[in-house]
Amino acid sequence: MNKFLIMIPLVLGMSCSRFQAERVDAETSDQKALDITDNWVLKDTEKTVEEIIKQIKGHRGYKDILRSKKRPAIFIAEIQNLTSESYFPITDFNEELLTELSLTGDFVLVDERARKRILEEINYQNDGAVDPKTAKQIGKQTGADLLIFGNIHMKPESRKGKTIKQYSVNVRMTNLETATEVLRTRAKIHKYSNSKKFGW
Repeated sequence: MNKFLIMIPLVLGMSCSRFQAERVDAETSDQKALDITDNWVLKDTEKTVEEIIKQIKGHRGYKDILRSKKRPAIFIAEIQNLTSESYFPITDFNEELLTELSLTGDFVLVDERARKRILEEINYQNDGAVDPKTAKQIGKQTGADLLIFGNIHMKPESRKGKTIKQYSVNVRMTNLETATEVLRTRAKIHKYSNSKKFGW
């Protein structure tokens, strides 16, 4: 009876799987992610945004803008997810693009989501609930000179367990006053996966 009771925890202990986690750098994380998934991951966002910023800085239209005496105000509309992947991290992508554009220091940024929240706050301040001496007035926000918008597409191809996902990230900058296109960029990411089936 005692031997049987002693054997149970030993057997159970042998059958349990062991979970282990560790902190890794971005490059290692990206390589490990490729062993787990062919979905879009953080490194894809970083690489794509880096390429977009590089293309923008090298564009003649961008250089012409920088010759103006004042920093242009740029309205960041959302880059849209037009892939078939509902899990695509589009919010994170937009935040990364906004951050990198801010780091250039070349623009006054007008964020679409922030503008909506600010307008709500200004309306609240002017509905009688706030001291009129401290309430901010409608009509003093900075008007944007430029608009950035775009989209992300993905074309998948599969055969015999092998899949290639071809992502295309398209970003455009437009002059709001003239409705003319200042520049456009395109960055691409290709992801290959091979699902091998094992039988007994």
